[in-house]
Amino acid sequence: MLRIIYNTFMISILFYIVIGVIYPSSIYLIGNVLFEKKANGSIVYLNSKPIGSKLIGQNFTSDKYFWGRPSAAGEKGYDALSSGASNYAFYNEKLLKRINDQVIFIKQKNLLPDSQEIPSNLIMASASGLDPHITVDSAKLQIKRIALARNISEEKVNDLIKKNTEKPYLTFMGQELVNVLQLNVSLDTL
Repeated sequence: MLRIIYNTFMISILFYIVIGVIYPSSIYLIGNVLFEKKANGSIVYLNSKPIGSKLIGQNFTSDKYFWGRPSAAGEKGYDALSSGASNYAFYNEKLLKRINDQVIFIKQKNLLPDSQEIPSNLIMASASGLDPHITVDSAKLQIKRIALARNISEEKVNDLIKKNTEKPYLTFMGQELVNVLQLNVSLDTL
């Protein structure tokens, strides 16, 4: 009986060391050596100051910047501790009103005609509420507003979109996207 208790205790200690110490430490070290930026949060710097993560959406509201997807994460949106969607059904009156208000707002602010279709990622929040990307079409809808606010040519803004466009995963999975934070940093460094 004591032998069984001793063996059980020793196996528990062994598993604690392997699973609780060696494995996490090796994964941490491998991650930091091979994927340093990703393992440390993909932080974006401007003038040597951290301004955000490339992995988490930011709340840009100025006309001088590209706007990302709306966020339902937390009261003010983009709260990583409250990540999640509103979970409203597609026929919910609050959701329909918010979407309609967002469409009107986007069209007014970007000087778009009433007949212009707005990509869904500019009017509906993602499941996490923290999506850092928008489609290239969504970025292009904002060119005129940003060019006017910054007093630069629309061609310059369009070139920045092209330079910051990320290709689909493995060239065929998904669509071309633009990271809003990186695009706005590019605007500030013009």
